[in-house]
Amino acid sequence: MNKPTLILQSPIFSRSGYGDHSRDILKSLRKMDKYDIKLVPMRWGNTPQNQVDANDEFGKWMLERVVNGSVTERPDIFIQISVANEFEPRGHYNIGITAGVETTICPKDFIDGCNKMNLIIVPSEFTKAVLATTTYHAKDNATGQIVNEFKIATPIVTLFEGVDVSIFSKGEPTDMLDSIPESFCFLVVGHWLKGDIGQDRKDIAMTIKTFATVFQHLPKDKRPALILKTSHAGFSVMDREATRDKIDAVLKTIGGDCPSVYLLHGDLSEADMASLYYHPKVKAMVSFTKGEGYGRPLAEFSLTGKPILVSGWSGQIDFLPADKTVLLEGQLTQVHESAADQFCMKEAQWFTVNYSNAANKLYDVYKNYATHSKNSSKLRENTLNNFTLEKMHDKFSDIMNTYVKSAPKVVPFSLPKLNPSKIQLPKLESK
Repeated sequence: MNKPTLILQSPIFSRSGYGDHSRDILKSLRKMDKYDIKLVPMRWGNTPQNQVDANDEFGKWMLERVVNGSVTERPDIFIQISVANEFEPRGHYNIGITAGVETTICPKDFIDGCNKMNLIIVPSEFTKAVLATTTYHAKDNATGQIVNEFKIATPIVTLFEGVDVSIFSKGEPTDMLDSIPESFCFLVVGHWLKGDIGQDRKDIAMTIKTFATVFQHLPKDKRPALILKTSHAGFSVMDREATRDKIDAVLKTIGGDCPSVYLLHGDLSEADMASLYYHPKVKAMVSFTKGEGYGRPLAEFSLTGKPILVSGWSGQIDFLPADKTVLLEGQLTQVHESAADQFCMKEAQWFTVNYSNAANKLYDVYKNYATHSKNSSKLRENTLNNFTLEKMHDKFSDIMNTYVKSAPKVVPFSLPKLNPSKIQLPKLESK
C-alpha cells in the first residue's frame, strides 16, 4: 500500500529557532514511518543555511528528499512551518506550524493565514491563547456599526518543542571559557534585536545595565561576570564588532569600573551550546525577554538543573514551573515604535521586567547560590519527564492520528473488468 504523500515546507536548513524546530518535526515524521516525505526548503531572514551535513545519515536522508523547483502536484498532506501570514494551502490537508507571536495580539494577516489551513500547531499555551482571542472588526464608515468580525476559525493545538536529551543531557569539556578569570558567570542567550535601550525584544541592553549596576560596587575579585551569546542575525566580523559597540555603549551609560561582560559570538553547534550550558563557570541563565513563543534555549538549559532567572510571562511558563524558577516580576507595556514591526505591532503589549526586582534577584542568586541551585535542580526532572523530544514525538503522533486520519486521499480510479462472453446486447426488432 502506498504511503500518503507529505510535503514539509520550512527553513529546514537554517540556523534559527524555526530551523531547529523544523528539523525536530521532520525527525518525528520520519520516525512515524507513515508518509512519503518531500522537503521544500525556505530561507529564514539572513540566518546561515548550513545546518545539514551531507555526510551525516540524517543529513543525507534530508537532501535526498528535497524538491527541486515548484510543487506541481497536490500532496495528501502539506505542512508549512513559518510565520502565519505566509501560510498557503497546497495539499489536500494543510497544517500550519508557527511560534506565533510574542505580544498580546497577532496581526490580522496571521488570522487570514491561519484560516487558510485545516490545522494550526503552536508551541505554547500562551501562543494558542493569543491567536485564539485576537479579533478584528470591520465597521461601516457611515454608521460606525460592526459589519464583520475576523478571528481564527481553524482548530489550534499545542505541541511543545522537545529537548533532545541525547545532546543536552550533558556537556563535553570545552576550553571556550578558559580566558575568563571569573568562576561565577550568568549566561544570556538570544539575538539582539532592534529597539532602543530597554525596548529590544530580548531586552539585552537592560540586562547588561542591570547586571553591571548590581555588581559594580563589589570588590573586583568578588564580582561575577556576564556572558552574552548573542548576535544580530549573522556571524560576520561586522556583526561581531557592531554587537561589541552596543555593549560598550550600554556600559558607558553606567560609568566607572564595571564588572566583566563577555561577548561569545559565532555559530556554535548544538553540542557546543550544551558544553557552554554545562560549563562549571556558567552558574545560571538570565532572560529579561519581553515575550517568547516558546523559549528554546531556556528549555535546553533547564536540563542542567542550574538556576534560571526569567520574565514571568509568555511561552516559557509552560515548562518552567514557578516554584522551581526565579521568575522576574514586571508589567505589560506598549511595544515601543523603535522595536515595532509587522509582527510585533505598536498597538500590542509585551512584558517589561521590573528592573529593581530583577536586580535584587540577581544578587540573591549570586549570594545564596546553593539554596537556589538545590531548588532549580528539580527543573531537570520536570523537563525529562514532560518536555523531551521523545515526549514531543508521542504528542505529535497523537495529533496526526486525531486530525489527519480523515484527510482526503488521492486513490486511483479503476473500472470493473468486463467479461465479453457474458455481455448480452438487446435484440433489435425491425417493423
